[in-house]
Formats: sequence, structure tokens, C-alpha cells
Amino acid sequence: MAIMAPSDKQLTGLVAATFTPLTEEGEINISEIGPYVAYLTERQGVKNIFVNGTTGESLSLSVAERKILAEEWCKKAKGKMDHVTVHVGCMSLKDTQDLARHAAEIKADSIAVIAPSFFKPKNAQELRAYLKAVASVAPNLPFYYYHIPSFTGVNVLVRDLLDGIEDHISSFRGVKFSSTDLMDFGLCASLMKPNWSLIYGVDEQLLSALVLGANGAAGSTYNYVGCQFNKMLAAFEKGELIQARTIQFQLQELLDFAMKLGFDLGVNKQLMIDVSGLSLGPPRLPVMRCPPDVAASVKQKYHSVFRQ
Repeated sequence: MAIMAPSDKQLTGLVAATFTPLTEEGEINISEIGPYVAYLTERQGVKNIFVNGTTGESLSLSVAERKILAEEWCKKAKGKMDHVTVHVGCMSLKDTQDLARHAAEIKADSIAVIAPSFFKPKNAQELRAYLKAVASVAPNLPFYYYHIPSFTGVNVLVRDLLDGIEDHISSFRGVKFSSTDLMDFGLCASLMKPNWSLIYGVDEQLLSALVLGANGAAGSTYNYVGCQFNKMLAAFEKGELIQARTIQFQLQELLDFAMKLGFDLGVNKQLMIDVSGLSLGPPRLPVMRCPPDVAASVKQKYHSVFRQ
């Protein structure tokens, strides 16, 4: 069978990093994925999703669970969303390759991969070799490197990784850049090619990244502030920087408040539940469920900031 070339369609706009629905007993709950897709598209105006990433607790899930989730997300998003990126990174190269092949089989729109964080690549050459080994098993899928050094501990500069990367990975189409290093980000933006996308992943700094050349943004908060940040993107495109800053400052106000209370995945997931009404369940251990008093305070702050 002939291998189709990866799509050159750019990924742009907001990308919601999805939470993984779990039952109260901690098992995956795929019945909530259909309503989740409807919530994002109809209430938040978000048409792109990043599945099984950090927000989705991917490294706390088994390979089998991640396959079930990826397949259901792709199935439910078909015809309703523009782009489904499936994160396939694991500690094991073999597991990562397995998930990459599976993403191709279920017709995901692209795959993304974090660097392994136990035995870590020490430099751009080692990281590039690892990513090449993953991309090679799904050559028809657009491939993104997911840069999140605060979690992986892999601090290889992305600008160094990008040097000649298409010679190694022909399906390479961009970076999900979840780091506050805006110098590295800006240098990456200067190296971007027309068929690449530079997607920023630090929600509270998005406006700065847009100025430097971000094509879009992927993050957890776009699950529940997507409609506001679509307005911010539109304001930025029109040169209405005061309006864009106002919306960015609102998210910073919310997150600053939440961080003082111990903002983590448990708090973030609970806020999504409170805003959306979806039954997403608790996070999986070792992440703890959000305490009720913290949940109530963060929910109240959200509604006071965004007047919803």
C-alpha cells in the first residue's frame, strides 16, 4: 500500500488539552466524551483538541486505556472538530511507537510526543534520534514535538532541535511549546516554515507568544475559557491590544488566585467540572481530589472574573 504524505494543513487557533473522564472508582469513562465534544464545540467554540496529554493524565494511564480513549475521542470528534492531536509519549520507546501506530489506525489528525523523563535525552541529537524512531512508525501522520521541560526535566533548547529536523523527520509539522522561555520560543518562531505550526502551551502568557509568532495555543484552560480566548485571538488579529490584554489579565487574575490555594491538576479538573457540568470524576492517584473549600473559592473567583 502506498504511503500518503502527511498533511500540510497548519494547526491554528485554540486547542483544548482534554481532561480524561474517570468514574468515582478511577476507571476511564468514555460515555462522557460525546457530551464533552459537544460542550467544547457548542459552548466554548473550540474545534481542536489535544488528547492524552498532561491534562489528560496520560502517564498515569495504561497503554490499553490510552488506546480506548484516543479511539473514542477520534470517533466522537469526527465531523464536529477540525483537528484531533493524540499525544503518544511514554517512558518506553516501544509503547510510544505502539501508540503512534494506533493513532494512525484510528485516523487521528496528528501525533505529539514528549521526551522520556526517566532516562532523558541529554542533547538535541539524542532527542532528535528518539523522535525520529517514533515518527518512523507513523510516517503519514503530521508529527509534533511536545516540549514541557517543567515535567520532563529535558531542557534541550527547541531551537537546537529544529536545526535540520526535516532531514530526519519528513512528517515533522511543529511544536507544542509549553515553556516560559520566550527567548527560545522566539528563536523557534524565526525558524518556522510555512507548513509548520508553533503552538504555545502556557495559557497565562499566550499574548506574549502571539506577538512573537505563535500560530495557536494548546492548554487546559481553553476547556473553560475558550470562548473568551477566541475573543482575545480575534482582538489581537485586529490590532485591538487593549481588549486582548484585558482578557489575558483576566486569566492571570484567576490563575494567580488559584495558585495561592495550590492550583494543580486536581483543582483544575474540578474547576472544569464545576464550569461545564460534565461528570469527569476525580484525578488518578497520586494526584488528589480538590478539597471542597478550595473548589468553591476557585469557582466563585472564576465567575467573578469572567462574569459567568
